[in-house]
Amino acid sequence: MAALICGSLAFDTIMTFEGRFAEQILPDQLHILNVSFLVPSLRRDFGGCAGNIAYSLKLLGGEPLPMAMLGSDGADYLQRLESLGISTRHVGQVQETYTAQAMIMTDRDNNQITAFHPGAMMQAHRNRIEAGGGVQVGIIAPDGRDAMLEHAAQFAAAGIPFVFDPGQGLPMFNGEELARFVEQAAWVTVNDYEGKMLCDRTGWTLAEISRKVRGLVVTLGAEGCEVWVDGAKTHVPAVVPAAVVDPTGCGDAWRGALLFGLEKGWPLVRCAELGNRVGALKIAQRGPQNYTLDFVPQ
Repeated sequence: MAALICGSLAFDTIMTFEGRFAEQILPDQLHILNVSFLVPSLRRDFGGCAGNIAYSLKLLGGEPLPMAMLGSDGADYLQRLESLGISTRHVGQVQETYTAQAMIMTDRDNNQITAFHPGAMMQAHRNRIEAGGGVQVGIIAPDGRDAMLEHAAQFAAAGIPFVFDPGQGLPMFNGEELARFVEQAAWVTVNDYEGKMLCDRTGWTLAEISRKVRGLVVTLGAEGCEVWVDGAKTHVPAVVPAAVVDPTGCGDAWRGALLFGLEKGWPLVRCAELGNRVGALKIAQRGPQNYTLDFVPQ
């Protein structure tokens, strides 16, 4: 059975700043901010939430079905997915714009500054979710605003349980819209900052949100994650990585593992444990789709 992954496909331009952002930005001069960062290291990777999650899930032995939109420059990404054995039947292409582009700069403390051009992602709502097709579970990852709203409603109408993972797209939605996402979803995943924003905008506590879905996970970076089920919280410790090289795509690696566990019918805590393990492997390698497994998931 497959997992339908709604989100972005993007090209990531990743730069490394060898200093600290905090040492270059003067807090009392933010009104005239004008900074430049020397980045000796630069590379271009395949990225985007749908692509990164699909890579993780495929690596684990799952069947990812990314649903996304590429632009006129997307031929290389299509070839990349096909070379990995990932289906492209739900990947569209528009010729009037570029594929989404992310410019990500990371400092020595793993803080990041990101500029994102959505490009073809803003046409992702052209893709539609239908019942059937062997889809067992889905996820709404950051995508075009209209696509996230419409795909959530289409998942619900098709009776396909899905994860609501708003990520950096969360600020696009007001409290009423976020409440509707939660009520349609089977699971919700956020990081700790996004969790606070979700609670603030909906007026619900984390415990209350967890009672409206099958489970809620709040990721905490190096501290692991919190799994909430029916109002009860369980802390799942992090897995210590062999090295901290590049955080880009760690959350997506985690979510690929989450989908793998959900496909298997695992308890949410077990899914989170696998996610922490895969995230630790990812952070030890550069790029969001360049790591490999050192274990066989059981």
